[in-house]
Amino acid sequence: MTERREVRIEVPVLARVEGEGALSLSVRDGRIEQLQLRIYEPPRLFEKFLEGRGYDEVIDAVARICGICPVAYQMSAAQALERAFGLRPAPWVEDMRRVFYCGEWLQSHALHVHLLAAPDFLGADSVIGMAQTHPEEVRRGLRLQSLGNALIALFGGRSVHPVGARVGGFHRAPTRTEVDGLLERLREALPEVEALVAWTATLPLPDAEQDFVSVALRHPDEYPMYSGRIVSSAGLDIDPDAFEEHFTERQVPYSTALHATLHGAPYMVGPLARLNLNLDRLPAPVRETLERTGIAFPSRNPFHSVVARAVEMHLVVFEAIRLLEDYTPPEQPFEPVNVHAGGAAGATEAPRGLLWHRYAVDDNGLISAARIVPPTSQNQARIEEDLKLSLEACGLDQADEVLRLRGEMVIRSYDPCISCATHFLRLEVDRGCA
Repeated sequence: MTERREVRIEVPVLARVEGEGALSLSVRDGRIEQLQLRIYEPPRLFEKFLEGRGYDEVIDAVARICGICPVAYQMSAAQALERAFGLRPAPWVEDMRRVFYCGEWLQSHALHVHLLAAPDFLGADSVIGMAQTHPEEVRRGLRLQSLGNALIALFGGRSVHPVGARVGGFHRAPTRTEVDGLLERLREALPEVEALVAWTATLPLPDAEQDFVSVALRHPDEYPMYSGRIVSSAGLDIDPDAFEEHFTERQVPYSTALHATLHGAPYMVGPLARLNLNLDRLPAPVRETLERTGIAFPSRNPFHSVVARAVEMHLVVFEAIRLLEDYTPPEQPFEPVNVHAGGAAGATEAPRGLLWHRYAVDDNGLISAARIVPPTSQNQARIEEDLKLSLEACGLDQADEVLRLRGEMVIRSYDPCISCATHFLRLEVDRGCA
C-alpha cells in the first residue's frame, strides 16, 4: 500500500520576486508527475479599462501597469497607435525613445542583477546579507539603478509612471544643459558596466544546459529595443501584426496568469533570448567585453540570463552616450496625429522580454478594443518546463528546503513580473512513500 504525504513549506514574505504564488510538485519514483506554478494575483482588467478612452489617454494609463517597466508599456502602445494612424515619428523621436528605453533597461537590470539574483549565487538570503560581503557591488547596483531612473526622468518628467511620452513623440524636449549633466554620469558609468559583465561571469552559476526556443525582436541595424520584427531560434520571422497567427494565450485552471505558447510549445523571452538571437547586433566594444568573459553565446543555460542582463547594461550605457553626444533639441518634439479609424499592433522589448500590444480605434480616436501580452505570461510555460528539468537534475530526494531554494532561483532567473509571481514561494511536495 502506498502512503502519500504532502509537505508544505512557507518562506518569508520578502522573497526577491514580485507577486504572490506557490509551486506544487507531485513526485513519484524519482520523477515529477505534475508541476504547477500557481499565481494568485487577481486579474487587473487593464484592457477593458482602456475601451472607450481616447487614444491620447492610453500612454499614461498603461504606464501604471508596471512600476518597474512603464516605458515598455508606453512605447509598445505608442508604436501600435502610430501604426494604426499611419504616423511615422521623426528620426529624433525614434532616437530619443531609444535613450528613454535605455534608462528603463539600466534601472531594471541593475535592480535584478545586484539586489534580486546575485544573492542566490553568493549564498546570501537578501541584498542586506550580500552587502556584508560584497558592499562595493551593492553600491554599484544602486548607482546604476539611480542613473537609469535619471535617464527615464529626463524624457518622462519622473522615473516612476513617467508622463513625458505621447503618441507622436514627447511633450517636451530636454535642454542641452540637462543632457550634458547626464552625459557626464553616463561616461563615468561605462567602466562600471564593463566590470559588471566580467563580475557576473565569475558568479558560481549552476550548470543547466537545456533546449528551448528563444523569441525576441530583431532589427536590421541595431540591437533590438524599440522596434523590429519578431523572430525565433526555430525560424519564425514575422511583423508584429502577425503575432496572433503564431502565438496563443490560454488560461490554466490553477493560475490567474495566462500561459502563452508558440505553435503550441513553450518559449523564452527576455535578455538571454535577445542576446541569443542578436549577438551580431552588439556594438563592437560591448561584444569584446562579452568575449573576454569566455562564456559562449548563444547559450542554452537559463542561468546565463544574469550575464545577458549585464551585457545589456553595458549596451545601454554605450548607446545612451552615442545618441546623446550630439544632442540638439528639435523645434517640436512630436509629430501631429491625424486621427481616423484603424487598428494595428506594436512590439518592443521590455527588460523582461517581448511586450506586444494591439489596439483598434474608431473615427473619434476612442479605443474600441485592446489586447496586451506581457513578457511574463509568455515565459510562464517555459518557467514550468525549466523548473521540472532543474528540480529533477537537482535530485528529488533532496530535502524540501533545498528544492524550494532551487525552484526560487529558477523563477528569479526569469525576473517574472505578473504582479507577477512571488513575494513568497510556497512549495507543496506530494511524495509517494511505501
